[in-house]
Amino acid sequence: MKAPQMAIEQKMLSNGLRVVIAPDSVAPVVTVGVYYKIGFRLEPQGRSGFAHLFEHMMFQGSANAPKMEHIKLINSSGGVLNGSTMYDVTNYYEAVPSNALRRVLWLEADRMRTLKVDDENLSNQRDVVKEEVRVNVLNQPYGGFPWLDMPPVAFRNWANAHNYYGDFADLDAATLADVQAFFKTYYLPNNAVLLILGDVKPEEGFSLAEKYFADIPAGPKPPFADPAEPGQTEERRGHVEEKFGTLPAIAIGYVLPPRRSPEWCAMGLLDQMLIQGDDSLLYQELVKKRGFAGEISGGINADLGDMFDYSGPMLWTTSLIHDASAKPEQILSATDSVIQELVSKPVDQKLIDRSVTKMRSYLYDSMTQFGGFGRANLMACFALFDDDPAKINSLDGNFRKVTPAVIQRTARAYLKPANRTVLVIEPGAAEPGAAKPAPAASEGQK
Repeated sequence: MKAPQMAIEQKMLSNGLRVVIAPDSVAPVVTVGVYYKIGFRLEPQGRSGFAHLFEHMMFQGSANAPKMEHIKLINSSGGVLNGSTMYDVTNYYEAVPSNALRRVLWLEADRMRTLKVDDENLSNQRDVVKEEVRVNVLNQPYGGFPWLDMPPVAFRNWANAHNYYGDFADLDAATLADVQAFFKTYYLPNNAVLLILGDVKPEEGFSLAEKYFADIPAGPKPPFADPAEPGQTEERRGHVEEKFGTLPAIAIGYVLPPRRSPEWCAMGLLDQMLIQGDDSLLYQELVKKRGFAGEISGGINADLGDMFDYSGPMLWTTSLIHDASAKPEQILSATDSVIQELVSKPVDQKLIDRSVTKMRSYLYDSMTQFGGFGRANLMACFALFDDDPAKINSLDGNFRKVTPAVIQRTARAYLKPANRTVLVIEPGAAEPGAAKPAPAASEGQK
């Protein structure tokens, strides 16, 4: 069955803001998304947690919309809104009845132009972020596992390895001038993309974007450090003591091939084959057959997004909180035995077909969530990372091109011990914190 094609039009405003419009008149609703190219990975060294902090700051009011007014106006229009910070972007979106489109664009433009960055808001939101970290990580069983515990062990570049949720020392050291400079550096029209999806005619959408956003001044192109990682040549290991949980856990992360390469598409299907769903090969081996755990989880860019909304070094991760009688080496051995089957011979085409079906199901389900935010997310990331939002229309075909030979080649090249990181969580009374590489296996200590 041929995948449906989405009508997409785009235009660049004079200030560098890319505007992407995808008309769809099935229902009288529109989804608006504003994506800024600044995420965890891109925040400057010494400013850990700033990308996340600014996600909070953007809801604290602007020159013409005081604190809480943005939220009140969207809710009173019958809409919903939210924002999130990921590795390479921070996004803000609203889904509203289409007659509220002008209101949404005015609100987004006002905070892009004149966000209220003052001492009161900084102090308040810094405390909010720190409390969020305490609740979600420091005082939560397995709170940083594996999404926050794995990067310091797996990566060597600060951009990928630091505590991006918010290091308290960096947050406390931030001055008002630091935060204002961050806003002026990254929250620029020429460092953003505006998405309008749904019940809107392209000419109307472009006209409104021009009206509300075109006079916002552009700025210098933001400086970004190179996030590239040195090549990995041997397995890396790390350990974290778990303060609250009573069971051990393990996570295994493999470095991924370059984004949008044939091998990257193959890894998307290998993810479906190996850990997504009760029919997956590792679920059947580790849970059903060996009874190591009640479930497994993971994926590409697990816990923070998916395989489409990042640009840079990334891991495919499998994790499980397991029975105390199961030892890490047993779990690794069982995992390797499953992967070896994919390496030793081409997989059956039926398994690939099933994985393609699961991938299509995931894609179409995610595209319809939150009033169409899933579609906006895909198009925004393709616009920012690949300069072409219409690549959303080629996803289905790219996965269908993956052959048994490509699956085997990819598994052999990337799902090998020398390309992985093993993180072991052990119950204990130590304070949770950043994972420490095991001295005997860490390349960083050679």
